[in-house]
Amino acid sequence: MSTARILGVSALLALSACGSPQNNASGADGPIAVEAADDACKVARSSANTGNVTFEVTNKGTKVTEFYLYAEGDRILGEVENIGPGLTRRLIVEVTEAGKLQTACKPGMKGDGIRSEFTVSGDGKKSTDTDAKLKEATTSYQRYVNSQADSFLTRTIEFTDAVKAGKIDDAKALFPIARTYWERIEPVAGSFGDLDPKIDGREDVIAEGVEFTGFHRLEKDLWVSGAQADTSQMADRLRADVEEVVKLAKGVELKPLDLANGAKGLLDEVATGKITGEEDRYSHTDLWDFRGNVDGSKAAIASLRPVIQDKDAAMLSTLDDKFAALDKLLESHRKGDGFKLYTELSKDEVKALSDALDALGEPVSKVAEIVTS
Repeated sequence: MSTARILGVSALLALSACGSPQNNASGADGPIAVEAADDACKVARSSANTGNVTFEVTNKGTKVTEFYLYAEGDRILGEVENIGPGLTRRLIVEVTEAGKLQTACKPGMKGDGIRSEFTVSGDGKKSTDTDAKLKEATTSYQRYVNSQADSFLTRTIEFTDAVKAGKIDDAKALFPIARTYWERIEPVAGSFGDLDPKIDGREDVIAEGVEFTGFHRLEKDLWVSGAQADTSQMADRLRADVEEVVKLAKGVELKPLDLANGAKGLLDEVATGKITGEEDRYSHTDLWDFRGNVDGSKAAIASLRPVIQDKDAAMLSTLDDKFAALDKLLESHRKGDGFKLYTELSKDEVKALSDALDALGEPVSKVAEIVTS
């Protein structure tokens, strides 16, 4: 798990700061500057009108940080992660309902973050209200989310049943398969309060005092610790949490920016966890997760394809080329029906994957601004 998360009322995930924002609704004053530090989170303005709200986050601290926009109940409306010291990243969020929100910086990418109140006012309209292609894009992607959510639940039940039955080899085989579906839709499925850390929290990343549960707790039991007194209970809890998140994900009303930001967010997930081998540290099945994240990013871009074609055909060609290059490289690490273990990759192979990921992430980071132009 990284931090995860697309949304209910708005858009999710990160967008690198390149060029000037187009058509953002931060008002005449432009993007809202955020100065993040190790012990502070200074947001230049604490209010905005409904519409596309742009934040430009600069990390002036010494730790890698994240920036979030939360709705009530810690529902993630927007998120930009993996902001290294000295870097600036941009987040565009479509907020269509007035209300009280919260901003948060998370130094070290842990905990609840340094939070401030943020107010949105006005009567907003969705971008899909006036653009048929944008509306079709969100409808298309929602169909994708729904199908993947159904498969995620089915595979999770198979996995947890195997865990409870003590069928260790079966459970180990099913673990990366179930997680693939989670990784494909994580920006949506991981946006609901504390369900993401319950399902996908890594032991060293979850907030202090939060119980270690979910996939990675069971992963540790299967590959390292052996069955514990509460392993069966943990399997039941995972199934219940997945049932809940699937229900919520299928009920989300998506917006075009959710797709654009989610596509970039999924690649950030790879960069912050999978390419480092930190995500599945006990099973080393990180390449299955890598494949799922890339699949999800590609699906989001595919739904937006007619929109990108109309507004920047050259960018669409670049995206196709970069996705193809990363796909070819990733598929070269197939082994049987799955992938090599992360520990079987050489340093040169990891670097090649990282370079291809960076090459794809740069154009994907521009899609949100294309969508809002």
